[in-house]
Amino acid sequence: MHADTARSAGPGLRAVPDPEPVLEIRDLAISYVTRAGEIPAVADFDLTIRAGESVALVGESGCGKSTVANAIMRYMGRNGRIAAGSMRFKGRDMLAMSEEELRTIRGNEIAMVYQEPFAALNPSLTVGRQLAEVSTVHHGLSEAEARAKAAEILADVRLADPDRILAAYPHQLSGGQQQRVVIAMALLANPSLLLLDEPTTALDVTVEAGIVELIGEIKRKFGTAILFISHNLGLVREVCDRVAVMYSGEVVEEGAVEDVFTAMRHPYTRGLFGCIPVPAADKHARPLTAIRGTLPLPHERPRGCNFGPRCDLFRDGLCDAGPVPMRDASDRDGAAGSSHRARCLRLDAIDPVSRPHGAAGPHAGAPVGEVVLEVAEMQKHYPVFDRSILAMLEGRSVRWVKANEALSFEARRGQTVAIVGESGCGKSTFARVLMGLETATDGAIRFEGDDIAGSPVTGRPKQQVANLQMIFQNPNDTLNPSQTVGGQIARVIEKFGVESEKARIWARVYELLDLVKLPRDFARRMPRQLSGGQKQRIGIARAFAGNPSVVVADEPLSALDVSVQAAVTQLLMDIQRDNDTTLLFISHDLSLVRYLADRVVVMYLGRIMEQGRTADVFEPPYHPYTEALLSAVPVADPSIEKTKIVLEGALPSPLDPPAGCPFATRCPRKLGPICDETLPPEHVRADGHRIACHIPLPELEAVEPVFREAPTPMTAA
Repeated sequence: MHADTARSAGPGLRAVPDPEPVLEIRDLAISYVTRAGEIPAVADFDLTIRAGESVALVGESGCGKSTVANAIMRYMGRNGRIAAGSMRFKGRDMLAMSEEELRTIRGNEIAMVYQEPFAALNPSLTVGRQLAEVSTVHHGLSEAEARAKAAEILADVRLADPDRILAAYPHQLSGGQQQRVVIAMALLANPSLLLLDEPTTALDVTVEAGIVELIGEIKRKFGTAILFISHNLGLVREVCDRVAVMYSGEVVEEGAVEDVFTAMRHPYTRGLFGCIPVPAADKHARPLTAIRGTLPLPHERPRGCNFGPRCDLFRDGLCDAGPVPMRDASDRDGAAGSSHRARCLRLDAIDPVSRPHGAAGPHAGAPVGEVVLEVAEMQKHYPVFDRSILAMLEGRSVRWVKANEALSFEARRGQTVAIVGESGCGKSTFARVLMGLETATDGAIRFEGDDIAGSPVTGRPKQQVANLQMIFQNPNDTLNPSQTVGGQIARVIEKFGVESEKARIWARVYELLDLVKLPRDFARRMPRQLSGGQKQRIGIARAFAGNPSVVVADEPLSALDVSVQAAVTQLLMDIQRDNDTTLLFISHDLSLVRYLADRVVVMYLGRIMEQGRTADVFEPPYHPYTEALLSAVPVADPSIEKTKIVLEGALPSPLDPPAGCPFATRCPRKLGPICDETLPPEHVRADGHRIACHIPLPELEAVEPVFREAPTPMTAA
């Protein structure tokens, strides 16, 4: 990505006096040698990053983002090689460096933060030991000096109680704490270049918001150059100065974030934006539009434009005639000198002003029927035994983890009810009780008239089990690797008595593959032969194989690309509409919840803080926790502004919850002792919107909306 003009410093970002780039890559080509020959992974790649600047690489899985990051670190495996191009770090030719010189730079001047923090931490060593090792190895500090520096850097990444964190093992920390520790480890050597590879993918939106804030502080405080790899376009808008959109090993569009996000010129970039829900999206009037087709394999790329087979603007004889160069894309006339460029021969056919959302035609929503699931004062507590003599003498040998406390809500036929909240709030515990993997401690769950709260799945009638199915978060863990996907679907059909004759069973398997829009010959494939999105579609087909009336979807889209997310989301809606199915959607992605759900239940520390129709929950009055969750949602639409609220601290332990409002320890609107000492009352509005809060309803109604239309330059003036 070229950046020949000097960048002006934004608010709080100091101007960089030294114009020399920290990293400069030109015409880079990366290939891998396999038994099938040499496979080109990345081609014609340019990138320039200066001190205090952040650049994003975005695109679908397999497009080459992580390959570029690994090439910068020179971690390409034995079969990977840089086939062409140049790579300079602070003016030095990295391709001419010896292994010894590379070892000196890695971790010292260039550091990388990987997607999964737990995999980057040694489970057998304390955090303090691992952090200190960086300073002792790279800077020769003593153990005491290294530990003091580790405590200082933990404070820099805003981890409370550094001494406790230093003494802890990785498994004793939350996902957000682990990720901050990994970032702290990367910053210990004060690197000039920081590579962040999907650093927030598995984190809650509130933790994600904290990491975003932290990245901004790193840029301002240390002047670090940052390469941010992500498929979350909302995060890119909040974190980065410039963006490069990659497709099939090459950059197809690049420029300043605001330029690219307000005037997308490449059809693939526009396709990505059409896949993501924004606050104004409507699932019936303006449904998401998935990009048709799939990413080509590196050795099967088409002639000409790599995106040609998936592009609606493709023209024979033009787009497939030969290599497509990058072109200026600043406006429809192609003014010279712009840093906004796109790899497309049909820029004249693309209106840069129009938004890509809502390309699919409207459709009617499913009618909502009678109540099929009613949860009444349901509780789930787990005993924790302390066999110590002191505990027994004090009468506390048994304590209780209050995972779910007094849950009450209902779901109707054909309705989508979302259950949202941070990790540890009790969402998945409720799902386990509902599915019969656990039994409730108290209260009732009435499913189609029968109370199933105390019934384990092994004691439920076969038809009841068939009518209540689940789509799991990770299809890799739920598909049998030794059986074909068709055989796994057929087993469900036979077990629940949907069909008994072999021919009819397999006819139903093929119908289900048609339903989830997969080729019928996939029935003979093994799970390892499918992509992540295809596996999730098989999980959906299997869940619907028994003709269920209620399906629980537990984070079914969190690990998927935005293009696959859009396709699977639309698939769930189509199946629900055709089968009149009730969908319980468990998620921490509030953008998706806003788009998909009819009703929302907001949970915190085992209790329901707010519930109601989606439109009501996403507009004032809010519970302060709901307001904070909404504020943490990254928004890719430049026409939308949002209130900024970053929650401090972590969830209290369910083993020792607060006596009053569960959210009192983190609430930015806390009233005083009443919030600490007394459970909040429930405000019930005429539309059925319920908020459990001590703040009077008129005050909650007076809160400004989190999302609002950004002022135009004329309005601002």
